[in-house]
This record gives sequence, C-alpha cells and structure tokens, in this order.
Amino acid sequence: MSAAVINYYDGMMRWEPDSRGRLERAALELYGERGFENTTVAQIAARAGLTERTFFRHYSDKREVLFWGAASLQELLVKAVADAPAAATPIEAVAAALETAGAMLQDRREHARQRQAVISANAELRERELIKLATLAAAIAGALRDRGVKGPAASLTAEAGIAVFKVAFERWVNGTDGHHLQQLIRESLEELKEVTAG
Repeated sequence: MSAAVINYYDGMMRWEPDSRGRLERAALELYGERGFENTTVAQIAARAGLTERTFFRHYSDKREVLFWGAASLQELLVKAVADAPAAATPIEAVAAALETAGAMLQDRREHARQRQAVISANAELRERELIKLATLAAAIAGALRDRGVKGPAASLTAEAGIAVFKVAFERWVNGTDGHHLQQLIRESLEELKEVTAG
C-alpha cells in the first residue's frame, strides 16, 4: 500500500499519493544531476511537487532518502535466518536469507544503480553504507546465535555472508548481462567456498 498525505493550501484540501516514492525519485534525480552535496531538501520537495514539511514527515534529512529501507532489510534477513530449516548449516541459513533479500531487491535494479552511484561519489555516504552493512552483519550474527551457533562462528558466518552479498550486489548494479541478484549471490557464495576449500 502506498503512503498518501493530505495537505492544505489556501483552505483547499489536496491529496498527495505516494509522497515517499515521489520524494525518493526526485532526490535521486537531483543527486545525479547536481551531486548530493549541492542538493537541498527544498529542491527535492519542489521537484516532487511537495512541501519541505512533507519531506520531513518521511525523512529526517537528505541522507535518509538513501538509507531509510535498512531497517526493513535487516528485519527481512533476520526473519529469513530464523525461518531456515533446522538442518541448515549456518552458511546455508545465511545464504537463504541473502537470496530472500535478493528477490526483494530484484525489481529495483535501476533505483539501486542510481543510489549506488550517489553513494560511491561521496565519502560520508560510503561511510554510512559501511555502517549499514556492519549493522546487518551484527543482526544476522544475532539471528545465528538464536539458532544455537556459537559466538565467533556466528559472527564469522554473518560477516562472510555480508561480503558475499556486497560482491554480488556490486556485480548486479554494474552488470549488463541481465543476471538476477539471487543468481549472483549463489555464484559469489560458490566462489567463496572454492577459495576456502583450496
């Protein structure tokens, strides 16, 4: 279900469907055109045909446009690890979770490309992305511990899983071969297994 906001102008009521999506699209366009640093919240709101007040209902600042989905992604990964079959090894549980995330992201490839280009061009955003990935790894490790995996093994497996995801994601957003993110996650995991098996 898309979000909608009702704003009042000159005593008139105006219905504004999908405000979050409009703001996100406007922000990505402007970040691509002007750069993240040179784009203001006022410009994003104007491009989306909304007010700054509406922007701040959805995002705390202009960085959050790029990172607001991190909590949902974390929740999805943790649930998928928890729901993996009891007989699954730790890395199999993590692989299943990563593939679930890949399926969710697959239809947002162009958005992911635009987002990644903005992040890659800004040191502060790259740092924020690394913090996000570290937070995801910690959450996955916690989910593995809940499955009975001991501390260091849980952390190591989670970190390996995030590394696999990062490599697959980069191949996916930069690729032109049309591979699905899930497929690239499987391939990256197999490459990791080959490397560790010697």
